[in-house]
Amino acid sequence: MIRRHVDPELAAAISAVPAWAGVAPEAVTPLTAGITNRNFRVDIGGASYVVRLPGKDTHLLGIDRSAEWEATRAAGAAGVAPEAVAFLPGSGVLVTRFLDADPLSVGDLEREDVLARVVAAIRALHAMPPVSARFSPFRVVREYRRVAARRGVPIPGAYAVALERAIEIETAVRAGLGPPVPCHNDLLNANFLVRDDRVYVVDYEYSGMGDPLFDLGNFSINNGLSEDAQRTLLALYLGDVTPAAVARLKLMRLMSDFREAMWGVIQQGISTLDVDYVAYAHRHFERCLTSAGDARYRSWLADACLAASPSQRRSSRR
Repeated sequence: MIRRHVDPELAAAISAVPAWAGVAPEAVTPLTAGITNRNFRVDIGGASYVVRLPGKDTHLLGIDRSAEWEATRAAGAAGVAPEAVAFLPGSGVLVTRFLDADPLSVGDLEREDVLARVVAAIRALHAMPPVSARFSPFRVVREYRRVAARRGVPIPGAYAVALERAIEIETAVRAGLGPPVPCHNDLLNANFLVRDDRVYVVDYEYSGMGDPLFDLGNFSINNGLSEDAQRTLLALYLGDVTPAAVARLKLMRLMSDFREAMWGVIQQGISTLDVDYVAYAHRHFERCLTSAGDARYRSWLADACLAASPSQRRSSRR
């Protein structure tokens, strides 16, 4: 749909892209997905693009827009993301090629053939050249608390309990932690697109060198994978399923929810979008602490200490 009155911020971004200088868009369509930034499909010069306008103060979420651009370009070059087109360093505006694709169906993720395509995409990400940013969920939850408190956001009582579990988990997984690999670290369902049976991944705001098992845990918890599908995910990624691998996945699912809960807390003091971040944080804290109360939790800690990292295991099979 062609809009006569384009959002002023978007209009400024379009005019600042060097390749579009003096060119008016044929159509502008808001994209409703996303709970941090504003996204638009822009048809201009006979082609379609996605223009992302960053949310307010997103650097407080640990987002480095230059690092995001680096990872977006790498993922595009790896064939796992839409082509990276332009980046405006001053504003953090990002432009990528629009991909006419379908969302990833959560219900289909119980099927091995669908999971196999997802794993192929995640493997491609993890095989990218190193990127400059680093990511640790254990560091992030502490940093989010510090920033949230500084901005006057009440810290939920669940934080203290979750932090105790996080300290235990960090100690347990440290022994088997191998060299970090490029990770996405935000594998929400909305960040997957499917075209011609191929899975693409978008939104590299939180990407950085990290633990591949966090990506798998983050993906599996955010997409509601069943116990059987979790084992299939590990088998497809690792080639086999050991108690240690299962334990690390379970613990990283817990850490994913802790990180997501604190993301909701910090957004209460940052975001200007109409999103109920209080409910968002509560939902993830509740699931995090339910996981920590699982009767198997202590055995996961014990088994995780024996785990070799996925990168170490793959290296040993070469």
